[in-house]
Amino acid sequence: MDADIIVVGASPAGLMAARNACEKGSSVLLLEKKEKIGHPPHPANSFFKGMFDKCGEKVDPSYVTHYLKGMKIISPSGRIVEVEAPGYAIDKTAFDRFYAKKIIKAGVDLREGIKVQEIHREDENFIVNTSGGIFTSKLVIIADGINSKLASLLGLKTMRYPEDIAWGIELDIKSPGLGKPKMFEYYIGNHAPGWKTTYAPRGGDNAAIGAYVRRCGTDATPYLNAWVENFKKLKGLKDLEVVRKLSGGDPIVTIPKEYITDGIMVAGGAAGQSGIGYAMRAGQICGDVAADAVKKRNVSKSALLEYRRIWEREFKAEHYLGRIGLETLRKMTDREIDEMVKIFEKEDLSFIHGSSIEQAMQVFAFMLKKKPSAILKCRALLRNR
Repeated sequence: MDADIIVVGASPAGLMAARNACEKGSSVLLLEKKEKIGHPPHPANSFFKGMFDKCGEKVDPSYVTHYLKGMKIISPSGRIVEVEAPGYAIDKTAFDRFYAKKIIKAGVDLREGIKVQEIHREDENFIVNTSGGIFTSKLVIIADGINSKLASLLGLKTMRYPEDIAWGIELDIKSPGLGKPKMFEYYIGNHAPGWKTTYAPRGGDNAAIGAYVRRCGTDATPYLNAWVENFKKLKGLKDLEVVRKLSGGDPIVTIPKEYITDGIMVAGGAAGQSGIGYAMRAGQICGDVAADAVKKRNVSKSALLEYRRIWEREFKAEHYLGRIGLETLRKMTDREIDEMVKIFEKEDLSFIHGSSIEQAMQVFAFMLKKKPSAILKCRALLRNR
């Protein structure tokens, strides 16, 4: 045995799974294909406190580049809804390396620059073939992100709606004072089908802008190009200095499906578990259950299903509610989006707090009070389109 548990991928979910399993007494080997963790970084570069609270971790100033007061949701005609929710723009490379140091301190054997090519079972053990040789373990956790093919090679269909992956491109940009505002900006409408374009202040002269779309192929370049030109007009900029271009996918509404089998568990983006804080919590659950299973010498699917039970208790309703919301948005015209945003415009939304599902329920209650017909319209859109 090289380890009780091999974790594939130093994603936020993989890092947490490795740490928690190690802290519960398992020997853990974490294999990461990047030559150096966090480089190049994933385009995910910000999160809100409510989401990060899910995993019980404390935000560390070492990777925070800018503190945000909240977000603006902006409709096609320019209507604005402001939601105060503490957030953070982060250096994703520094974030990944911060947690890499923590897991090494916990006792995880982290090896970088090793690509996993194939996983198979021999008797009671798993054989992991890699670019760095062959490793063996009692259980394998796959957490290598949304582009993972390992789970499918093992016969797992990890996402219920894989066609709804949101593919995006983000640019790190510079312009005098562009990073100073304290509000993240989401622009919704049919200029970005299925989701959004964004403006994320990152402190000083630094910011990030991006376009994320669903059911429009994997290349969001046309939507990004249009957004860059529109953004310059909105902010009165003649030109922008592009520092870096990043691309990737987000399984935000794909809904997890099959992510457990005998001796195999999948966590994070590879399992359709979206968002940094959410993926980290999924990794924690996965690592805890994996360590318990190894200790009991039972890594069968039935023993590992505790992972699914805990995850669904904490997140299933929230993910489905999020899917309903984004599918409704995808099917609405720009005019309908403007009408819906008008309900919230100029309203005091400081009452919205707690987890995402709690916030969503408060929003629905508010809509019912202000304009019950809006809820009926959303339901009709889902039924008829």
